[in-house]
Amino acid sequence: MTQSSLPRRSSSGIHAAIIMDGNGRWAQHRGLPRPQGHRAGVEAVRRVIAAAPELGVGALTLDCFSSDNWQRPPEEVASLFGIFENFLFAEPTLWIERGVRVTVFGRRDRLPATLLETIEYAENATSGGHRLQVRLGIDYSGRQTILRAARRLAPNAEPSEADFGRLLAEASTSQDVIPEVDLLIRTGGEQRFSDFMLWECAYAELFFTPRLWPDFAADDLESAIKDFRSRNRRFGAVAEAAAV
Repeated sequence: MTQSSLPRRSSSGIHAAIIMDGNGRWAQHRGLPRPQGHRAGVEAVRRVIAAAPELGVGALTLDCFSSDNWQRPPEEVASLFGIFENFLFAEPTLWIERGVRVTVFGRRDRLPATLLETIEYAENATSGGHRLQVRLGIDYSGRQTILRAARRLAPNAEPSEADFGRLLAEASTSQDVIPEVDLLIRTGGEQRFSDFMLWECAYAELFFTPRLWPDFAADDLESAIKDFRSRNRRFGAVAEAAAV
């Protein structure tokens, strides 16, 4: 049986990805407008980034805005982009101190010019970080990225999985070929991928929690990683072969 040839693990630790669900519901439960939930969600992002390195996470990928999210009301989309812009402008000094490198993946041709400038600023400012790589998905679709990568193939090409992984990185404007996801966390009680990193999550361990994203804390991340470490990952082999 053919096994994936992509890196199984970030060289510096676990690759954890999070579908951050529940901001809108968190706000609605409190009688607040939905943008207030997104602002509260930023605090959860800060908590997770701060806690991740101590928990053995070397790469942290966050689903911030999927390509499907363009279907939301224009005022909510504009509010989200404003929140992203403020966050990416305010945080780099702290990220540099903590050795965090931030990159953004997804389509860039539909984003506001001011947000693009801020993304480039944050990426350049944190490019020297080696303790934790944080990847933010903005205007990202797993299916569309795979399709764009497939269109780059030469006629009759037979690429390896590693070769195709590089094409995926180019198709998602990623600066790196990222290792496969080890642990995929979804908050908010839903249990689906929602078109997020379909290729990279082929062998991911899945962890679902009813916790709404703005309430997600370092203890929740620790619980998810503890659960992940308790699992026996065989990658299609029998237990004895996987342990070798």
